[in-house]
Amino acid sequence: MNAILRRLKNNCHLIPAALTGYLLLKGWQPQLPGWECPFRALTGIPSPGCFLTRATSAALTGQLDRSIELHLFGPIVAATLVIWSIASIRTKRLIPKQPSLPAVSIAISALFSYWLLRIFFSYILHFDGFPGFPSP
Repeated sequence: MNAILRRLKNNCHLIPAALTGYLLLKGWQPQLPGWECPFRALTGIPSPGCFLTRATSAALTGQLDRSIELHLFGPIVAATLVIWSIASIRTKRLIPKQPSLPAVSIAISALFSYWLLRIFFSYILHFDGFPGFPSP
């Protein structure tokens, strides 16, 4: 058992590249398995990350217009994943550089604000704030 854990620890820097590769494949083959949003399953309301997987996959396959249509953060997450993958492989560390607290706070605030805007457009103004998701 220790040999397996040691091997996992020695190769954990490949996780970002594996995730990026899977999302690239999912962009070409959307029928690949994934998981549904638990927040949306419980509440019926899309979460801040709903459609982000599909948007990231679309961005990784070069479909930027489709990516932005699904989720504004799709191209940003795709670029971040590619940069993280390269940095992890180069440094052989899962987290090559500690993210700064202000940068993480800004990113989370922007994602939450974008989600609130989409909720407002979908549930208050009855516009299509979430493509492919039925408006109330």
